[in-house]
Amino acid sequence: MGIFQKFFGVSYQQMKAKVRYRILILTLLPILLTLVSLVFITIYWNISYTGTQLFMKVKADLAVANSMLKATQKQQQQALEGVEESFSFQEEFNSLCRDDESRLATIAEDLEIQRKELNLDFLRLVSVADAQADPDLRLMLAYTSEGNPYSGLMVLNEQRLARLSPKLAEQARIELVPTQKAEMPSKRYETNGLLSRTLLPVPNADGDVFWYLDGGILFNRNTKIVDTIRDLVYEKGTLPERSIGTVTIFLDNVRISTNVPLHFFPRQGEERGRALGSLVSEEVRSTVLLEGKNWVNRAFVFDDWFISAYAPLTDIRNQRIGMIYTGFSESPFVHNYLLNIIELGTILMLVLFVSGLLVYRGAYSLLQPIERIHHVVNAVQAGRNVRIGPLGLERENELSNLAAQFDLMLDLLQQRNTQIQAAAEQLEMKVEERTRSLQQKTRELQQNVRLLNETRQQMVVNEKLTALGELTAGIAHEINNPTAVILGNMELLKYELGEGAETVSEEIELIIQQVGRISTIIRSLLQYSRPGEFNAPLEMHELTPIIEEMMVLVRHSIKQQEVVLNTQLEANCSVEVNQPQLLQVLINLVINAAHAMEGKGQIWIRSRNWYRNDDPQDELLGVQIEVEDEGQGIPPELLSRIFDPFYTTRKDGTGLGLSLSYGIIKRIGGTIEVDSTVGKGTLFTIGLYRHARESSVGIYDGLQFASVTAEKGGDKPN
Repeated sequence: MGIFQKFFGVSYQQMKAKVRYRILILTLLPILLTLVSLVFITIYWNISYTGTQLFMKVKADLAVANSMLKATQKQQQQALEGVEESFSFQEEFNSLCRDDESRLATIAEDLEIQRKELNLDFLRLVSVADAQADPDLRLMLAYTSEGNPYSGLMVLNEQRLARLSPKLAEQARIELVPTQKAEMPSKRYETNGLLSRTLLPVPNADGDVFWYLDGGILFNRNTKIVDTIRDLVYEKGTLPERSIGTVTIFLDNVRISTNVPLHFFPRQGEERGRALGSLVSEEVRSTVLLEGKNWVNRAFVFDDWFISAYAPLTDIRNQRIGMIYTGFSESPFVHNYLLNIIELGTILMLVLFVSGLLVYRGAYSLLQPIERIHHVVNAVQAGRNVRIGPLGLERENELSNLAAQFDLMLDLLQQRNTQIQAAAEQLEMKVEERTRSLQQKTRELQQNVRLLNETRQQMVVNEKLTALGELTAGIAHEINNPTAVILGNMELLKYELGEGAETVSEEIELIIQQVGRISTIIRSLLQYSRPGEFNAPLEMHELTPIIEEMMVLVRHSIKQQEVVLNTQLEANCSVEVNQPQLLQVLINLVINAAHAMEGKGQIWIRSRNWYRNDDPQDELLGVQIEVEDEGQGIPPELLSRIFDPFYTTRKDGTGLGLSLSYGIIKRIGGTIEVDSTVGKGTLFTIGLYRHARESSVGIYDGLQFASVTAEKGGDKPN
């Protein structure tokens, strides 16, 4: 195949794509475009037509529900007229009109019986004086001036409901439920009640009206009305399977009567319930209650999306007091829609597959010569000496000419390959011999250079440590005795002088402090030069108590500075350390940070758990401690020196604090990272493993920096 590509400029796969598969593509493309167009047209038609039909249906459902609600009020009015025309009521009422007040109790008992039979929530007989004194009934009297009954909606508070019946106030009380897409309720309970109320004048024998029948229904917790409307609007077969048709009556934005389920698909042991007390979405409330418009659209109903329609409800004052809602769940329609798309896609793939198979079989006679060329190319690639030969096609055919040229090319290539192969064998032998020798010498040279660098580095470090050890041991021995004598004599001098020592107390204290400083320097030198003698036992400790103790100790040292210590201690992993030594390291870092700010500023001390790759799901390595200041920062050219012993930029510093700190951390296998920006501050990060690791490198090896590639780094040394 490489030979074929060299002479004709294209690979066999490219040629096959240009002949065999191009035929298939060109043949199937019109079919594919036609089918895809049909699918998109069908999808568009489904979206446009089906969506329009759904909204038209729910709008019609809302009209039916509104009509049913008005029919309920009409039935309520007819029920009161039936009570008024009943023989028992007329007989008792006529006795009442003859000033027989004792009949009131009998009439009340009779009305209670008829109330239960008519499924009313209250039914009573009131006088004209009582009606005029009642602010709610006074509004309805204007509509009954001609002796006609009047029905309407009314909202009563808890006290007014209790006047009608204590049970009504209890029935109206509904606990509010915070609902998605709705504002948080400002109260816990809805205590107002929405009534469908009828006032019917009852004339006496002379046609005068002194009494009224007052009756009605409380919608709060009344499931019979909404269930009746639902069963009429969404009878079986009008909705897809698993679709839920619902009807709701709202008082303001609260569902007080509904069959919207509390659990759309209840689990085992759960009841479906009703979403009483839940709220309508704020978007619907604004449109329907505030603007007085109908809402026909998708809406979020308690816990799911519904194709919904809302209409405002008005009371006898013609004020909007609530809403009536009809709707059905959207998900079954979406499910059917997606199922239709999958079916169309499946049909499309089947049609394409069958069409491709037919086209391929129809073009088989054309593809046979290509298959023969294909087999010859594979055979040549495998090293066999074969030729295409005649294809049984006409001489002018392009494939026949191609086969002849390909056979001629193979003959020429076979001759040239024989000559080239002989020369190549000799050249390869020489190249291999020279290359093998060069590679061997290169490996030897690299190994020698690496060993030389390692030996030189180790010798330099050993010489420095040896010289430093001898020097510090001698200095410590020679200085410790004089300092002890000076310190003892100064204490004796202070005692012998007694009160007379007050005149030179400052000088005496200064001498004692400087002697103590000399002792501190000597101990630091000994600890640095002979670290093995100062190895303390390691124990498991939590970091937070150690950091808190450190803060207590450093506050005295920086009390004259306006330095604020901020802590963020989140580490809860114990690590294996020596507490006094770690305390010494932290004190050094904090004191250095305070000195770097020249009198005022903030220092942040943080601790956190240390995970591999900084991923809490990964392995817990140990803890990390950060000490950050907002001081002057350290120039990049000085970062490589701050851990050197005796290097310091402070006039009163020893240059050993950071060196000792680094040695303590390295001896337990920890890490130090330094990031410093001039003018902004410096950040030290200490990594401590859960279990101390024995360090196998030298004292200056292994330092890690966040911003500088070097073996040393830190803040201003002390």
